[in-house]
Amino acid sequence: MSIIASKGKDLFINEQIRAKEVMVIGPKGEQLGTKGIKDALTLANYAGFDLVLINPNGNPPVCKIMDYNKFKYENKKRDKENLKKQRETNLEMKEYRLSVTIDVHDFNTRVNNSSKYLEKGHKVKATVRFKGREMAHPELGKDVLVRFAKAQENIAMVEQEPKLEGRIMTMILGPKKEK
Repeated sequence: MSIIASKGKDLFINEQIRAKEVMVIGPKGEQLGTKGIKDALTLANYAGFDLVLINPNGNPPVCKIMDYNKFKYENKKRDKENLKKQRETNLEMKEYRLSVTIDVHDFNTRVNNSSKYLEKGHKVKATVRFKGREMAHPELGKDVLVRFAKAQENIAMVEQEPKLEGRIMTMILGPKKEK
């Protein structure tokens, strides 16, 4: 008994099933026993449904009588819902790089861009990278990050205070929770 591997996620239905005998499960989940493939197809046609190969590796292979198009539609709907939930839980984080000597216009541009991102419900990571002798004055970098957070205090809250790790100081802002 050889069964051809299915393409992708699609299951074999009706005449695509190449087994001689199959275990048949009815439309309501009841077991109808082992039947020849022709008898199983006749049962499925009589019920007005499709014969779908559920487990090709079983001994004998397991088939279920069901509406295949409805089954595919519900699976697609469930996958789409799961993807939506996954997207909600994995909110993106965008990084904005600032410098100790950042100009006013550049600073305002980054504040405006990050504000739009925060309004969408995402998080923002602000970083200051110290170059050369700037490492002698980490308080200047912290001042830039605090100013960045203050400029957005009406829509964002600080989730992680400015923290120095090596030559990089980071701070994480998250959107304010609506009450």
